[in-house]
Amino acid sequence: MNHSDIKNIHLLSLKERIFKGLLVFAILTVILIVVALFLTLLINSWPSIKEFGIKFIYTSTWNPVKDQFGALPFIVGTLLTSFLALIICAPFSVALSLYLGEYFKSGLTSTVLQNAIELLAGIPSVIYGFWGLFVLVPIIRSLEMEIGVPPYGLGILSSSIILAVMIIPYSASVSREVISLVPGTLKEAAYSLGATRFEVIKKIILPYTWSGILAGIILALGRALGETMAVTMVIGNTNNLPTSIFSTGNTMASVIANEFTEAQGNIYLSSLIEIGLILFFITMIINFIGKRITKRFTL
Repeated sequence: MNHSDIKNIHLLSLKERIFKGLLVFAILTVILIVVALFLTLLINSWPSIKEFGIKFIYTSTWNPVKDQFGALPFIVGTLLTSFLALIICAPFSVALSLYLGEYFKSGLTSTVLQNAIELLAGIPSVIYGFWGLFVLVPIIRSLEMEIGVPPYGLGILSSSIILAVMIIPYSASVSREVISLVPGTLKEAAYSLGATRFEVIKKIILPYTWSGILAGIILALGRALGETMAVTMVIGNTNNLPTSIFSTGNTMASVIANEFTEAQGNIYLSSLIEIGLILFFITMIINFIGKRITKRFTL
């Protein structure tokens, strides 16, 4: 081995160390950002935590005039709208992913649908809010009049439908990718044994891709939990505990957006920041549960 070879080896080793150092730096930066977010929320919400303690989570009074604050209506509103949106979204996402991943993998139909899905993902949330106000809310109001409930139009159901439309692209895109990765040999073997396309989907494709489909659904849920503008425009913005899907309400994100700039007093502002801290924990817990579920279906 001559001097030139030794020099090249040292150069490659240096490049590898630099690249490894950049990777470590990127990982540490992400961790530091998460820790910084948590500490910022914790420090700024500490006056509220000291004032109300754990009862802040399970009380429903929200009275800024008397400095009485409880986050239960917003926690319930957030979880209710997000999970209802997920229930509405899941069948459409799975159907779209099967249609694009199995029936029409290429061609004009596939191109048009994929572009439509990508467009839905890129539309600003305020546009969804306007669509909800001018199109969806009148439809929901007519439905409420038919079934004999107060015809607000605004409320949990309207915001859940808006959220469902918004998160379909995230779930459908991930699901379509994993469905397209199913080995062709497995499907061909099933067809050779006389299986129909429905049986191949039921017995081969869905069991093989459940973990990926669940990952897409969990990704969509994370998107729904933090949505602000579209939900704020159609949920009704009342600080009451929702009693049905037709009730008006608020989510944690929407109450922060509505009241943060007008918050007067240390406790009021700190209470809003504590709601953000609770949302941070809820998102983290749901992501952890989602990973456990995905891992269980993978095994």
